[in-house]
Amino acid sequence: MTDHSKPRSTDRRLADIVREVKIAAADRTDVVVDIRDADRARLELLAQEIRPLLDDIDPDDDRFDFGISPGLQPRLWIDSVAHVHMGRDRRVYLFVRDTRLGRVVISDTSDMGRTADAIGRYIAERVIERERILAGDFEAMKASAALQGAAMVEADAEASETEHPPADAARAGGDAAAVAATSPDTWTAPA
Repeated sequence: MTDHSKPRSTDRRLADIVREVKIAAADRTDVVVDIRDADRARLELLAQEIRPLLDDIDPDDDRFDFGISPGLQPRLWIDSVAHVHMGRDRRVYLFVRDTRLGRVVISDTSDMGRTADAIGRYIAERVIERERILAGDFEAMKASAALQGAAMVEADAEASETEHPPADAARAGGDAAAVAATSPDTWTAPA
């Protein structure tokens, strides 16, 4: 590799080389900061695009947590597991959801409107999912109460049979002593 950026001097001083490296690093840092600022600006535009949708959500609903997080890769958070960030080419909006099995891409497009539509569908799906869970919990509670009631009736019936066994039960087994030995009233713990 040849470097044609500057003619090399024969006099090499460490201070000059350090200064050149610092200038190059500052230029790279400026580029990274500019890219990060551009990503954040695009995400802010997307946040403005979905603002009417966010205003429709009940303020008491704490499932959604909208905000742009700073960092090396700014993200527009929709809830605790879904966010939008810019793709590698800095033009594509990546709307992703983190799951136990890894990250799932919900939308991958450079069109801000289509990304906003995908966010709207995601929010609607979460609202419907919660309604189903709550309705399912109510139905499960009703079913559980019905099962517990039936189990209690059955247990009461069994308890009344064991307290007053029919007279034929001892004779049917043929061993009245064995039945009496296993009766909880006559059993004593070994010493």
